[in-house]
Amino acid sequence: MLYWVLKWILIGPWLRVLWRPKVEGLEHVPATGPAILASNHVAFIDSVFLPLMVHRPIRFMAKSEYFTGKGLKGWLSRLFFTTIGCVPVDRAGGRAARAALDAGKQVLEEGKLWGMYPEGTRSPDGQLYRGKTGVARLALESGVPVIPCAMVNFHEIQPAGAKLPRLNKRVHMRIGAPLDFSRYAGMAGDRFVERSVTDEIMYNLMELSGQEYVDVYAAKVKKPDKPAHGEATADKPTPAHTAA
Repeated sequence: MLYWVLKWILIGPWLRVLWRPKVEGLEHVPATGPAILASNHVAFIDSVFLPLMVHRPIRFMAKSEYFTGKGLKGWLSRLFFTTIGCVPVDRAGGRAARAALDAGKQVLEEGKLWGMYPEGTRSPDGQLYRGKTGVARLALESGVPVIPCAMVNFHEIQPAGAKLPRLNKRVHMRIGAPLDFSRYAGMAGDRFVERSVTDEIMYNLMELSGQEYVDVYAAKVKKPDKPAHGEATADKPTPAHTAA
């Protein structure tokens, strides 16, 4: 109930007035049934405007730090992310990552929408980074379509490091046609297939968003020992890309 109150009464109307969201391809989100919404991730507000504009609730994974903070700020964070249906995940990987995928699989089995950010973290500079294969594993195990969702200009509205979004730009989103990976049925766990599926998803996000693609993980770029900018490989992914 609180989710709908926030979306339609307390917060949603103000967001619509201030940023006048423009969404292309909203008809690609099914009215019923399960689907994975795979989005690029350039700003915190990605997690706000996508659920705002899609007519059905979307469940997301969220880093566990959002649920473990102390004091009033920590309580408000837990309340917000719990209210919008986020599932905490320890991004260290291993069993915790498997548990997060199992949570997503359960949501899909209930006929609901599951949102994922294949890059695993926000882009540090507005570019599109290499996708992690968890989205492919979940798509292959569940057999549901993947809908690419591109946040087109969010890096301009809320640049890296900015705490508040700018008011002088209109939010722009593009939602692509569902991607069907039934041709890979029964091949979950094959790392080459999962990489191919992930790269096809990232290719569609690149086409929809217009972002430059960088073939390294965003988390690696964020580390203190990141390579110089000129050392990053900027090859575009293709649907047939099968690099390990």
